[in-house]
Amino acid sequence: MEITETMHRRPAEERTRDTLERLAAERDMWVSTAHPEHGPHQVPLWFVWDGRAVWMCTGAGSATVRNLRAEPRVRLSLPDSFDVVLLQGEAECFPHQEVPEAAAEAFADKFGWDPRGEEGSFVYVRVAPRTVRAWRGEPELRGRVVMREGMWLTRTQAP
Repeated sequence: MEITETMHRRPAEERTRDTLERLAAERDMWVSTAHPEHGPHQVPLWFVWDGRAVWMCTGAGSATVRNLRAEPRVRLSLPDSFDVVLLQGEAECFPHQEVPEAAAEAFADKFGWDPRGEEGSFVYVRVAPRTVRAWRGEPELRGRVVMREGMWLTRTQAP
């Protein structure tokens, strides 16, 4: 994407639609957690968007899981620093034996890898965003919140 092509201010409906399209298509998401004793931690993880929540999977002994169990509030971001999408919510952790089948299958279908069949323990993490911010460059800083309190601020609900 060229910066000169996107320096106009997108209407809220377009911004929401673009955000939903990216959540459906992207592979990686930065996950930021914090632990009261160990401090902040940030890691990129593969994710699946199910239309309402982000699903990720990581090792049961990871710093991410340790942090989320102590403090479930989490911030997520897509990796593009110009076309910004930031999500904030609370994480739910599901041991791989207890993950809902649809979430595990969607993850396996997208990545060709099913953690449920691996040695070791994995945890699936579900984050239903409470707040989503999206902007491209300075013209879109004002009005960058596209979801508040778990509700999209426009009627555009699907890509």
